[in-house]
Amino acid sequence: MAYTTINKPSDYFNTKLYTGNGGTLNVTGVGFQPDFTWIKSRVAAHSHLLQDAVRGVLQTLNSNDNSADDTISNGLTAFGTDGFTVGGNGSFNSNTDNYVSWNWKANGAGSSNTDGSITSTVSANTTSGFSIVSYTGNATSGATVGHGLGAVPKMIIVKKLNGTASWTIYNSNLSTGASSYLYLNSTDAEGTNYAGYWNSTTPTSSVFTLGNAGDTNGNTNTYIAYCFADVTGYSKFGSYVGNGNADGPFIYTGFKPAFVMFKNTSSALFWQIHDSARDPFNEVQKRLAPNSSDAEGSGSIPIDFYSNGIKLRTTATTWNESGSTFIYMAFAENPLVSSNNIPATAR
Repeated sequence: MAYTTINKPSDYFNTKLYTGNGGTLNVTGVGFQPDFTWIKSRVAAHSHLLQDAVRGVLQTLNSNDNSADDTISNGLTAFGTDGFTVGGNGSFNSNTDNYVSWNWKANGAGSSNTDGSITSTVSANTTSGFSIVSYTGNATSGATVGHGLGAVPKMIIVKKLNGTASWTIYNSNLSTGASSYLYLNSTDAEGTNYAGYWNSTTPTSSVFTLGNAGDTNGNTNTYIAYCFADVTGYSKFGSYVGNGNADGPFIYTGFKPAFVMFKNTSSALFWQIHDSARDPFNEVQKRLAPNSSDAEGSGSIPIDFYSNGIKLRTTATTWNESGSTFIYMAFAENPLVSSNNIPATAR
């Protein structure tokens, strides 16, 4: 059995729930100073709000649309040593509304990286396999960008900052590899056999490669990329095939999940996010869709989080369409077996 190098996953990823007060709110209890925070109102049809330390506080992107980077002066106003501060903007902090925040630790505001033909600014946490990368495109097929992970990324999410563009995704589990793509802001099924985004070139442990399409590499356009690698016992980026049965597939992750995001890559269906903070006990039913501003949905979609993975108990096509391929990204609440030989417990 492979042991994890991370005995306490919440040092690198943590979900924090909070209730708005309509004014200034210090959200604490994250457990570290986040470098990437993703916020969503659970009760209102507000956009998903993504902030990071490389772009800087006040800069906000919405995963559910293709809009440019926006400055919101009373949104997320600071990253703190144990969380973050939000102002009175209703999407971040409406009085008495409930919110979820997903938080990742990278390495602060970042530094220059010259591993690729395009110089990037990289905030990388090589322990947890996560980096935030900013770069300026040159519209040259075959251009490379350093990501700082020291490991091959399994998933890369890129967003153009200075104009409208889709959230373009590379995932190693897609059917034509680096010639495939997905959009985070769309229900679209997987696109295949296209070199415009990733130049049909698999990322390496130091760089990812770009085509000349505007969503990932327009000349003089600016971009942010979120890069993720597998880390045993902490994160997993995989795929499965649905069986259309209430006794659905079991997905082995090697840890008790804290967060999982699914996408049916064969059909035009919503992305879905579940976490153990909103559903601390099985069944896991509360869900949010990154491609939609909809409030939280719940009920009728039973999923179980086990000490070593995820069990689907639904015939719903979004999670378990018969014969369809699904990808998922998952982060741990506890490793199955830690390096000090302490096993995870079941829910």
